[in-house]
Amino acid sequence: MRRTVVVFLAVLAVIAAAFIVSPLPGVYFIRFIFDKGAAAASAALEPLVPATISVSTHAYGEEASDEILDIYRAPDFDPALPTVVWIHGGGFVSGRRGDIANYLKILAGEGFTVVNVDYTIAPSATYPTPVRQVTRALEFLTREAGRLDIDPNRIVLAGDSAGAQIAAQTAAIIANPDYGELVGVTSGVGPDQIVGALLFCGVYDITAMGHAGGILGGFVHVTAWAYSGERNWRDSPRFVTMSLTGHLTADFPPAFISAGNADPLAPQSVAIAEALEASGGKVETLFFPPDYTPALAHEYQFDLGVEAGQTALSRATAWMRNL
Repeated sequence: MRRTVVVFLAVLAVIAAAFIVSPLPGVYFIRFIFDKGAAAASAALEPLVPATISVSTHAYGEEASDEILDIYRAPDFDPALPTVVWIHGGGFVSGRRGDIANYLKILAGEGFTVVNVDYTIAPSATYPTPVRQVTRALEFLTREAGRLDIDPNRIVLAGDSAGAQIAAQTAAIIANPDYGELVGVTSGVGPDQIVGALLFCGVYDITAMGHAGGILGGFVHVTAWAYSGERNWRDSPRFVTMSLTGHLTADFPPAFISAGNADPLAPQSVAIAEALEASGGKVETLFFPPDYTPALAHEYQFDLGVEAGQTALSRATAWMRNL
């Protein structure tokens, strides 16, 4: 019995030490949880996917095997509508484009050409690599627009969770080259090409998160450590440039911003909407009262089995049709 206790305590000590010296134990746990949730959400959407959506897959870069994108299109797609370029979420440490394929095929069924962009997750890639990769994807779509039958001057940058941050940061860099210089990312895409930013449940100011500790604080620390590559990420002048506060201008594209009332990241969405309005930007929001039921958790928009998810899809598509 004593030997068992000693072994158990030794294992706990090893696990605790692993969390101290590396973010990987936490990253693997987050991936496990997130992958299960993504698989369940995708399976629930499967019956709603139109059978006629075409899919083509393209490599948009050569620097990483993850530099792949899919293009979804219905036979009767409307070429006058904007092309939606969507970046998946996953806390910067998990996720892949296949996780949201069913949702984006449903969106394509509304007449939009939809581009599903993959990128390299942390810690295999650290900040700002995903932003550079999305920039390369946009440059690829611009360069190959004729072959791909898209309008490169009518692009909506979209994303969910971590993908919303990457989409928003990419849009901010394109709109504000001085910010791009600060981050270390230059873009060959012009600001007139990005006609909108569709942002669900994102994190836009990392410096405001994780101070209270608890589960959310632990999650923030693990993901920020992995994404930054620095254990003391709060002290990194380079990493804190991912926070958009102070870098938003009136040239940021018109934005549609939403989050659920029970999403711990909801205050981030409210804050960026207010910051964009204060900077002179155009913003449409979809938020819910605190007592809204059923309570809407993080990534609520992917649940089309509830009224709020359906509302988010209809409001977002109506907004894009009017851009």
